[in-house]
Amino acid sequence: MGTDDLSGEQFHKRSITLHRHRTSISLEKAYWEALEMAAKVQGIPLIQLIRNIDSTRKGNLASALRLYVLEFARRRGVFDC
Repeated sequence: MGTDDLSGEQFHKRSITLHRHRTSISLEKAYWEALEMAAKVQGIPLIQLIRNIDSTRKGNLASALRLYVLEFARRRGVFDC
């Protein structure tokens, strides 16, 4: 994906239940896809991954999810040159 592909990136909103409350999370499609891949690699449902991230986050949830994706990619060597 080139940078031109990112200029029109749309947010995708998903509703989930955390702590018995419905909440909506808006992320770019690429982040949702990366989170789904991370959950699959770990053998857990996406909602469980989100709950795990939520339980340790310091900032807002959308930011925590984006930072998780970056860390996941870094640990898998995506940024090794």
